[in-house]
Amino acid sequence: MHYTSLMLTKTESILLWSSNLWGLGMGMLGPLYAVFALEIGGNVLDITWVYAVYLMFMGVGVIVVGKIADTVGHEKLLVAGYGLSAVATFGYLLVNSIVGLLIVQILIAIAIALSEPNWFALYDRHSGDGKNDGFVWGLSSGLWYIFNGIAILIGGYIVTIHSFDALFIVMGIVLTLSTLQQARILKK
Repeated sequence: MHYTSLMLTKTESILLWSSNLWGLGMGMLGPLYAVFALEIGGNVLDITWVYAVYLMFMGVGVIVVGKIADTVGHEKLLVAGYGLSAVATFGYLLVNSIVGLLIVQILIAIAIALSEPNWFALYDRHSGDGKNDGFVWGLSSGLWYIFNGIAILIGGYIVTIHSFDALFIVMGIVLTLSTLQQARILKK
């Protein structure tokens, strides 16, 4: 295949770039999450338990979705997860308490559980030729970190210049665009 020249198949391109766009949208909150939680009245312990519940929901969800995805279809679950992440991110606009934050975090955990195992399964199926697998996965991981680094800078700038509400609107728009890009995989 032609991976050394960064030419990707259509499916690989959809998977890779929509994932990076999704990482850009989700990554904007990054370390600002703790600042936001403090602004809505939370403390260090609140942030800790909400994030712990989020991770546990996501972990259980990834296992459950991973188990059923092979029979239901990876593409539809992946796109559903991307869409839910966009909707849930707009939900941050309504958060004014730790309970509200917990609800949004659980929705995002479900979205990631729907997306993550299916993205990996599809990317594995549609990329690599056995000779360049390290590069293909390196491209995926490396771009993910680069986009998240850029996202954190953008997020910090938006919150500093505008507000968390502005950040959540931008995040939601980026995630919606990512979902639309990812939905192109359904046409395959």
